[in-house]
Amino acid sequence: MNEMTTAVTAGPGAVVLDGMPATGGVHCETSTLGALLEHAGVRLSEPMLFGLGEGLSFVYWDSKRQAVPFLGGRVKPFELTQNLAGRLGLELRVQETTSARKAWSQVQDLLDAGAPVGLQLDSHDLDYFTSRVHFAGHVVALYGYDPDTVYLLDTEQQGGRVSTSRESLARARAARGPMSAPHRSFTLGAPGAPVDVAAAIRPAIVGCAEEFLSPPIANVGCRGVSTTAKRIVSWLDRVDDPTHDLPLIAMLMERGGTGGGLFRFLYRDFLTECLPMLDDGTSAGGAGRATDLVTEGRDLFDESAQLWTRVAGLVESAGRTEDADPLSEAAELVHRIARIETAAMTALRSV
Repeated sequence: MNEMTTAVTAGPGAVVLDGMPATGGVHCETSTLGALLEHAGVRLSEPMLFGLGEGLSFVYWDSKRQAVPFLGGRVKPFELTQNLAGRLGLELRVQETTSARKAWSQVQDLLDAGAPVGLQLDSHDLDYFTSRVHFAGHVVALYGYDPDTVYLLDTEQQGGRVSTSRESLARARAARGPMSAPHRSFTLGAPGAPVDVAAAIRPAIVGCAEEFLSPPIANVGCRGVSTTAKRIVSWLDRVDDPTHDLPLIAMLMERGGTGGGLFRFLYRDFLTECLPMLDDGTSAGGAGRATDLVTEGRDLFDESAQLWTRVAGLVESAGRTEDADPLSEAAELVHRIARIETAAMTALRSV
């Protein structure tokens, strides 16, 4: 485990923390959580962070104000962080303000004291970002600043250790609209006792499954997947510019920080990592019921992840060719995914 990060003065008016990871993971919020927890002396894999945070979900969102429909494969921004802190007994400190001046002062004080800070912001305004799409649920770890520049840890896809101007950071943090938060910053602290990961596994798996199988509205969870299967066939007529908009949807599904397969590969890897940590109360070498159920869920999510990747490819093809046939095929696959994921979560709810 790396030594704890400490504040290092890097020049006049500059503070940069050392000991940060060289790069991030596949998803922004888990990349940030991993960096903050490592600073606190806790090292967990990205799939484990995602799974213990009960991160897997589904949402189909469309409105007249949107240029394109939105498919999400995870819970709302910051909900994963709150879930993880609750499951592991972590000390989560959150600050929000409508004042840009106060927002900077809050994070500067933490950095000066040697603590990296998580920020929720709009990725559109960050200088280094490769996709100019507004997304106010993006999360990064702030680990340094100088008079003109801030130093961030983002996903591997976005460059890992990156920098942006302080002006661009201020704009990104002040963003309003869907999924935004008022200059939200947060830190994570480890509890006094060692983190008991094994004890948190079953409650996290069951909690995630119950939420997925009992959605409050028809565009969330298992019902949302079925809703998508019905709506996807109309996307050529729904968007203004199919050759641009449908490939954009596909890109966000597969390469927009999801780890591929709309986060399903990440959840599959979490379930795989859990298997040797399950205590089934059986003799050495015996396969208990919980192991069987998690194995079943793991295999089903592996299948659904691969199907979601195929769906993204079909959506992209439909846009580039302006042909509806790939969307009809995609709809059939999404109906199949709905059955697979319902079966997976039904098994996992019984763990």
